[in-house]
Order: sequence, then structure tokens, then C-alpha cells
Amino acid sequence: MAYYPQIMKVLEILEIARKDVPIYYRRVYTARTALDLIGKRTEKRIEFSIETKPTGAKEILVTLLEDIDYPLLPVQQALRDFILSMDRAGALPC
Repeated sequence: MAYYPQIMKVLEILEIARKDVPIYYRRVYTARTALDLIGKRTEKRIEFSIETKPTGAKEILVTLLEDIDYPLLPVQQALRDFILSMDRAGALPC
């Protein structure tokens, strides 16, 4: 896997809205994310889910709802890390 140091950075996640999902251990959100891609600010719509496993581990799945002119895997990984830190800080809507 290629590593892109300081070329891509998640700046913030905005307009986070939780969707109603009948499964209590799964939370689904829609949002907009601001990314710094090679020195240029870009905003994209995303959807992400956080599923709590029976062991307590959290699985985060991120889907970009718009095309992006950058390798997808590093963006998804950076978004997962950012979302996990927001969840740990209690910054996501209940």
C-alpha cells in the first residue's frame, strides 16, 4: 500500500446527521467532509456507519458519495481514524 505523507489531510467533518436504523449496535450518519488534497481544500458528501461488535471493538465503514480525484483507500483510512477520534470524544450526534 502506498503512503502519502502530508499530501492528504482530513480537516473537519460537517453537517453530521444520524439516520434512524432499527439495529441498536449500528449507527449510520451522513455528513460533509473537508479534505486538504495536495494543498487544495475539497468538500465531499460522505456516509459512514459505526458498528459495535460483541467484543466492544468498533468497525467503521466510510462511503464517499461523490467522486474524488485522489486514491480512495488513504482517504477512507484517514476518515475512519478521524471518525473514531470524534466518537471517542463524544462529538457525534446520539
